[in-house]
Amino acid sequence: MTAPRFTVLIASAALAMTATFASAADGTVAEATPIEMWEADKSTVFDAQSIDLEDFLWIARPVVVFADTPADPAFQQQLDLLLERVDELVERDVIIITDTSRSDLSDVRRKLRPRGFMLTLIGKDGGVKLRKPFPWDVRELTRSIDKMPLRRQEIRDSSLGE
Repeated sequence: MTAPRFTVLIASAALAMTATFASAADGTVAEATPIEMWEADKSTVFDAQSIDLEDFLWIARPVVVFADTPADPAFQQQLDLLLERVDELVERDVIIITDTSRSDLSDVRRKLRPRGFMLTLIGKDGGVKLRKPFPWDVRELTRSIDKMPLRRQEIRDSSLGE
């Protein structure tokens, strides 16, 4: 059951990365940036090959899931855990990024240097906040995020606005 769900996820992410939008003004077609695609659907899973982490500074908290192959059971389990409670991640401005190609060195893989399976949480400030060599539950992830000073400020600001 896990494998088919994963296949659909990667296929939809690949399609999302090639999304284009027609401009109403002049009829030209423009490619959507990863930020625009994430803002349109914050539950989208992105492939690291087309992501520049710098683009998300002060906008989102990247959660990057690495594996040497998409068939890695830990990788599949981690994606299942993330997608089961994706609404809690969306609430915390999390963007989910995957990298399962050890041979195609993405900028993200070059920067974070994983060995095998690895889950990495990056703060909105661009700093690595957490690295785990095994799958982590969303509840544990959200607890870590909610302890961050910027997240505490976001919670205070949202409660003042109500």
